Amino acid sequence: MAEHHDSESALSGVQHVVLVMSGKGGVGKSTTATNLALALARSGYRTGLLDADIYGPSIPTMLGITGRPVSLDGKRIEPLARFGLKVMSIGFLLEDSRSAVVWRGPMLHGALQQFLNDVNWGELDYLVLDLPPGTGDIALTLSQKVKVSGAVIVTTPQQVATDDVYKSVAMCKKVNIPVVGVVENMSYFIDTAGVRHNLFGEGGGAAIAEFSEAPLLGQVPIDQTVREWGDKGTPVVQAAPDSAAARVFTMIASRVVEEVSRRAKDDGGNELVIDRSGGTGGRKRLPIAK
Repeated sequence: MAEHHDSESALSGVQHVVLVMSGKGGVGKSTTATNLALALARSGYRTGLLDADIYGPSIPTMLGITGRPVSLDGKRIEPLARFGLKVMSIGFLLEDSRSAVVWRGPMLHGALQQFLNDVNWGELDYLVLDLPPGTGDIALTLSQKVKVSGAVIVTTPQQVATDDVYKSVAMCKKVNIPVVGVVENMSYFIDTAGVRHNLFGEGGGAAIAEFSEAPLLGQVPIDQTVREWGDKGTPVVQAAPDSAAARVFTMIASRVVEEVSRRAKDDGGNELVIDRSGGTGGRKRLPIAK
């Protein structure tokens, strides 16, 4: 029988943890994570959103949330809420939103542990995590501390992005985080005459999906309203649900639900484990794919 992850009891009310990640910065992870979480909530799922990008928290701005979390029982922090989402971010705890978080790895690890263990997430169907770019401490910590249902990999079409995104997929394979699918952001632009332009090339998302052995969940068009509504604190899925971009995000959310459910059924609750403790101290086990 698999040994529980360290944060499993704290997240016992959370059915599925979904990571939104990429090896590349600037591809739209926060935009994807926020609109994915909102699409899930609008579809009736109890959803939380954790901004795990400690150095560059974007979720407070994208959701238009200000204020500080409080504790009602002196033990656990209550997440803030907006549009039916439970939300937590380091940005809520900074005196100045322009302040830099200058921390080394152990402090980063400690902050993430607190967001997982000390926040009263309650009963959720999905907890979506917006990860920082790269393949560093945050992703490694999550692979060891949390039972992750899967990762959504975000890329843009051009090679300068995909070269780094491949590394993120390779990391998922190494630490046994299942990839539920790939989102190709900024895929194309439709001009006023209805002509489609592939400004950043094409095929990048499909190539990443093939490498990850997971589906291409959707291609999000370049749409000025996505940026405008995000800057105003009301993401496009909430502000303009019938827009082309919002419909794509809603479709992506639906496909994530399908993939997570299918994988959960395929696993059948039987999990193989590997013991990396060396026979000493607290045993740490990572799930390995059958």
